[in-house]
Amino acid sequence: MMDEPPLPFELDDGFAAGNALGLIVLKTDETLEVELREVFLASSIACYHARIPSHDLVTPETLAQMAADLPRAAALLPEGVDFGAIGYGCTSGATVIGSDNVARSVQASHPTAAVTDPIRAAVAALTAVGARRIGLLTPYVPEVTVAMQKLLEQNGFQVVAIRSFGQSADRIVARINLDSTLKAIEDIGKKDCDAVFVSCTNLRSFGLIEPAETLIGKPVISSNLALAWHMLTLAGRLKPGAAPGRLFA
Repeated sequence: MMDEPPLPFELDDGFAAGNALGLIVLKTDETLEVELREVFLASSIACYHARIPSHDLVTPETLAQMAADLPRAAALLPEGVDFGAIGYGCTSGATVIGSDNVARSVQASHPTAAVTDPIRAAVAALTAVGARRIGLLTPYVPEVTVAMQKLLEQNGFQVVAIRSFGQSADRIVARINLDSTLKAIEDIGKKDCDAVFVSCTNLRSFGLIEPAETLIGKPVISSNLALAWHMLTLAGRLKPGAAPGRLFA
């Protein structure tokens, strides 16, 4: 039986000292956390995750359903943490829901945090590498790919080449191997474009960014690469070399 008084202790800011990052990950995503883990570790910054319900079939209708769940998912991130940035990890979802709507939903529970998502991050990243003519690679069904093309064009880019794996099942997207994606990037990179944007947080890319850039001689920006870069940039914690490719050079 304990009869001693509680031990004395002092407090510090914990792992979140110096700004933390928050990441909202789709229930069906198997790739985003794995690829970003090493980037944030190399950047010496804590990242806290929350999962959001999502349907395995990626269609405009199922993507739009996430809008209602975003505020609840964001509220599951720890209270009292100074988030330098919070990312919503769905490129197609943000395209359908709208980046401004995503930000409002997240800031309902974290009003001081900067908020980004992969399509907003991709626009910033493509601008940062000086690209205006874009080759677009997606895993999506046509109506989702076309919506993304239109959004990129609304942001001032010219989409000069589009290729897609034509998949609606997220579990299939997570298993498209790197060689298939590399071959697709090589094909798109032959076009008269300034950079290739590889969309979808569930499509593996980090293992091929540098080989692909060497192969086509142009920047390759994936959803996960852009999201990590933009989150760290917004938080003021960007570290060159923390992730592969020219964007982090």
